[in-house]
Amino acid sequence: MTSVVNDFRVRFSRSLLGGLWTILNPLAMVIIYAVVLSQVLKARIDGISGDYAFAIYLTAGLLCWNLFSQIVSGALGLFIANANLIKKAAFPKVVLPTVLLGNNLVDSLALFVAMVLVYVVLGHTLALPMLFAPLLLVLVAGFAVGIGLFVGVLNVFIRDLSQLVPIVLQLGFWFTPIVYPANILPEHIQSLLAFNPLYHFVGLFHDVLVFSRLPDMQSLLIACVLCMTSLTLGLVIFRRASADLSDVL
Repeated sequence: MTSVVNDFRVRFSRSLLGGLWTILNPLAMVIIYAVVLSQVLKARIDGISGDYAFAIYLTAGLLCWNLFSQIVSGALGLFIANANLIKKAAFPKVVLPTVLLGNNLVDSLALFVAMVLVYVVLGHTLALPMLFAPLLLVLVAGFAVGIGLFVGVLNVFIRDLSQLVPIVLQLGFWFTPIVYPANILPEHIQSLLAFNPLYHFVGLFHDVLVFSRLPDMQSLLIACVLCMTSLTLGLVIFRRASADLSDVL
């Protein structure tokens, strides 16, 4: 926790507004989506009405995706960028992914707060299921850290991953119903979505933030299993490769 706080202070040192940028930056992004995209793309979303339905749907999915992609992208080059620290025998390597996780969770929670404020302004109904959002963020973060540790460790040994992972993330973004509802896809494509882990996570965010309903229990169970499995495997790989990282770097 101390490392996360210290890193947070460094990020906003010599800044007049300091930590307020954690709220202002995501708030500006949400407003842009809400005002601009809703006027340009007047898409209809089943189950929600209003001029800003598309913006509400889009931002809910982006809250999930941004946390996942930022952790994975950050972990990809994490060990290479901190090679000098890793080579120090006394330095606990687990601090690096912990700080990455903490910073991105803080940013995502700030984005969630900004979204709620904008939802109030837009007249979107706030309901109790929204309280599940922080829990869902933790599940997404755990899943992303596991994936991030895997690609981060592997990237130390196979540097091609630094070029491959961004491409995979782009494909994953468009294969996840974030900028479109799943029901517009052909049925044979919809059946393939179940094999996309982020499909289940994004669906949960849509449940609690867009449609104001309790998260689907089956999807929530799948999300918990994915989180625990990914995090466990990532930590096992990280622990086993930890001793070799210093030598390769």
